[in-house]
Amino acid sequence: MARRGRPTAQIVLDDVERETLERWARRPKSAQALALRCRIVLAAVDGLTNQDIAARVGCNPNTVGKWRTRFAAKRLDGLVDEPRPGPPRTITDAMVEDVIVTTLETTPDDGSTHWATRSLAAKVGLSQTAISRIWRTFGLKPHRVEDFKLSTDPQFVDKVRDIVGLYLNPPDAAVVLSVDEKTQVQALDRTAPILPMLPGVAQRRSHDYVRNGTADLYAALDVASGNVLTKMTDQHRAIEFRSFLNLINRNVPADLDVHVIVDNASTHKAPEIQRWLQRHPRFTFHFTPTYSSWLNQVERWFAELTTKKLRRSTHHTVRQLRDDITAWTEHWNADPRPYRWHKTADEILDNLARYLHRINDSGH
Repeated sequence: MARRGRPTAQIVLDDVERETLERWARRPKSAQALALRCRIVLAAVDGLTNQDIAARVGCNPNTVGKWRTRFAAKRLDGLVDEPRPGPPRTITDAMVEDVIVTTLETTPDDGSTHWATRSLAAKVGLSQTAISRIWRTFGLKPHRVEDFKLSTDPQFVDKVRDIVGLYLNPPDAAVVLSVDEKTQVQALDRTAPILPMLPGVAQRRSHDYVRNGTADLYAALDVASGNVLTKMTDQHRAIEFRSFLNLINRNVPADLDVHVIVDNASTHKAPEIQRWLQRHPRFTFHFTPTYSSWLNQVERWFAELTTKKLRRSTHHTVRQLRDDITAWTEHWNADPRPYRWHKTADEILDNLARYLHRINDSGH
């Protein structure tokens, strides 16, 4: 006895419909729901059952029946999602554009430097919630500001390629050291005892403090291993930097060349440092571009030292400060974590070029 069921819609296409369905079905990323519906209809043209089509395209047979029937009734228009039920849209595209343009190109009449959701809502006649939603959608955060400094170094490109090359492809039989000094590290003490953290209560400290002197910290980060060699001094002149170079020279095996990444501080280029380099030919200096300390990996180590130790510590004397830094460094070197550099020089330069192009297009 023949099996009976709900009759399936018979699909016959004209040339325009077939070309359109095949083009929509080939979409690699966008509108994948529409692409699936097109593949269902194209399979139906071949006379396959709903079950066979479902197995071919990877969906439920009921889904096949739905879009097969809808196409038979409404043709291509039937494959497009119908408007969802609900109240009509009240914020038009023109209103959204007005919010974006006002945010980016104007400032409040009260002399403020940037818009807030309430002030902009009053300006354009929308709710604060609507302004917040539009800002989130378009990634606008007027309250945020970030510092930057573009390098004016005429050798910027060459220096970026040189230093990134050391990170990604270090030379054989050599050690690469990222070197810098953290100057004027202050031994600070609070004017009242620090109150401990409690459940629901942050650690508290007085806003004012007492300065108990300063120290200068020299650090050399081994890019490959993550080990850090440090030296504390009272000043940061060329003579102190030369002394630190001697310390590096004693700690690096004599059969290895030494590539030192440094910034453009005057102490790094002083005549006596140049004479020292002539006496130690295995050392090679690689200077970062001006205003480009982000290229020097030891800066990341200084940042960790600051956030994890110095910022919330108290020191009654410079000696206590030095001992604390030494102990923290020793703990770091017991389990060093090298920083992994991922971006190539071309990626860095391309990103910078795109950013400058965007700034130029915005009229700045």
